[in-house]
Amino acid sequence: MNIRSLTRGDGVVIGAAVLLLIASFLDIYSIDGAPDSAEIPSLWGSGSVVLGVVLAGVIGAALVVVNRAMPQPRKVAGLDLGQFGIAFTVFAAWCALGNIFDPAGAFDNDGGLDNIGAGIGLILALIATLVMAAAAVATPLLPALKGTLIPAARPAAPQPYGGQPQGGYGYPGSQQQPYGGQPGQPGQPGQPGPSFGGQPQPGQPQPGQPQAPQQAQAQPAGDFSPFWFAVPVPRPLFAEDGSPTPIAELAPGTWYLAVEQRGANLVAQTQDGRRGVLQDTSGIQRG
Repeated sequence: MNIRSLTRGDGVVIGAAVLLLIASFLDIYSIDGAPDSAEIPSLWGSGSVVLGVVLAGVIGAALVVVNRAMPQPRKVAGLDLGQFGIAFTVFAAWCALGNIFDPAGAFDNDGGLDNIGAGIGLILALIATLVMAAAAVATPLLPALKGTLIPAARPAAPQPYGGQPQGGYGYPGSQQQPYGGQPGQPGQPGQPGPSFGGQPQPGQPQPGQPQAPQQAQAQPAGDFSPFWFAVPVPRPLFAEDGSPTPIAELAPGTWYLAVEQRGANLVAQTQDGRRGVLQDTSGIQRG
């Protein structure tokens, strides 16, 4: 599980679930004329409210958040856990609305309990479940709720395009070149420079001659150098054979290696070695 894949909408769902738990310990009824010493039960005193509102809402929020944090959505009966979670949150809001309109249930059919209304706990439970259901439904639809809840950590220092960051989570261990080594040839000692007043060594430019272009300039413009990147929001990774079914989901807060470029798409490699095509490369953060 990767908590950095959670969105702002998931944060709203979590906050609403916390509010629902707090409301469950408050009064379920509001009785007109009741003395201050009267003991009014909380939401836990009603089995229908506990099952239909409190537990349904908390379970729904947990399913939505867990499904988002998993690398791949788990499916049950053809539906992923997030869809089950949305259904639970909508059901909890519907039950809370019914209890607001008729808090005493069947006891007030004879008109003898007209002084009983919805308590502060029931009112807060309705607000929490409505916010929870709205956030769960709207998160996949609204860009403002799709944003990352926990932003990805930036590298310690900016690196040039194609350069590999020096260590950190998700980066390979960097290798230091030996003293005097030439760039691009790790592990080989560099050629010694000319002695004072002596002749230049073979392979070095003669005085008055133009210097050879650098290695980076000698490479064709179309050459691609692998680089590390992070995505701003969860994005699917498709198979290289063009299959429309995603093989993985890239989560924000994790660095991935781009190994090839195909037009506007990138071929990315995950931490477990899987390779796929990232079709949406907008807004990616290069390491």
